[in-house]
Amino acid sequence: MRLTVETCIARHIGDRKEQQDRVEILAHKRAPGTLLAVLADGMGGHSGGAMAAEQVLLSARQNLDVFSPGSEQPRVLLDGVMRDAHSSIRLTRFTSEKDPHSTAVVFLLCQGRAFWAHCGDSRLYHFRGRETLLRSQDHSLVGELLRRGRLTEEESLQHPQRNVLIACLGSERQPRPEYGSCGSLSIGDNFLLCSDGLWAYFPNDELAQILSGASSRDAAQQLVDLARERACGEGDNLSLAIIKCIAAAD
Repeated sequence: MRLTVETCIARHIGDRKEQQDRVEILAHKRAPGTLLAVLADGMGGHSGGAMAAEQVLLSARQNLDVFSPGSEQPRVLLDGVMRDAHSSIRLTRFTSEKDPHSTAVVFLLCQGRAFWAHCGDSRLYHFRGRETLLRSQDHSLVGELLRRGRLTEEESLQHPQRNVLIACLGSERQPRPEYGSCGSLSIGDNFLLCSDGLWAYFPNDELAQILSGASSRDAAQQLVDLARERACGEGDNLSLAIIKCIAAAD
């Protein structure tokens, strides 16, 4: 059975004064079936975070425009997005009074396979039906404590330093993005890119259940509504991108 993809993006300002998250899904202009999803959560004071997140999206668009799926490896595109975004954000620091930084998650669908890279604590999830196949590792202080077994998942959500990152784009330290891929896709494969303003309110199995049981648009609406309800008036900016693999119409 042939498959196709169904996508949706969503953002909400939460209870903040400014929206510093950015998210976009881009189609390759010359290679049908190739798409790039990118999500960035900017940081750096008033307007600085928004500028940083915009640089991630700009780098994604520029690198996708010159990417040749038939002759270049996907890692070339992912590397280019991360490298160029980091350099651009660093330059912004010298041309403004801001101190901008950003997380980034980049997801590429190309020739029937999926590839991704991330830096910071915005996440990529890969679900197959209601099974969680992958959750990216947060590049944060709390994420490191979790990996060392010094915190539980429940404790991590209440940790006073849960927003402290150990890697992001635009910092003085050269970022080291993590990369991943999966083989041939199957009907029922669902991918979610999201910022911490969303994932902080959901366990993996609930995310999998929502994505498997609804269209991408309905799932996005459910996630935003539940996150806002659970934030109780204290919610951060949130953003998400959903890519669902579904059966193609005959």
